[in-house]
Amino acid sequence: MKFKMIHENYNVYDLDRSIAFYDKALGLKEVSRIPAEDGSFIIVYLANEESDFQLELTWMRDIDRPYNLGDCEFHLAFQVDDFEAAHKLHSEMGCICFENPAMGIYFIQDPDGYWLEILPTR
Repeated sequence: MKFKMIHENYNVYDLDRSIAFYDKALGLKEVSRIPAEDGSFIIVYLANEESDFQLELTWMRDIDRPYNLGDCEFHLAFQVDDFEAAHKLHSEMGCICFENPAMGIYFIQDPDGYWLEILPTR
């Protein structure tokens, strides 16, 4: 048997804000959307041309507060071909939440508090 990872889900409080963040910060674009017939949820898939992997954002109508992410001990990692330009963009956006210069990586935080690792192509 072979298994292929195809997507990761993040529940988000403000769908439009999250879509805008992922577009600006990582170049991820909406590729499909699944709205519930009763309006109780919307699922949006984001991707780019670099891989087949997608980020699934799920908005739930009845959630009236930001999600509790616990200790946030999980993350997605993104490899970037121009690390300095990415770092500059993310600094300007004010979304860098942790840097580890010794390892040559840093993390950004999305509007819901999810951490995303940024590392250079090596």
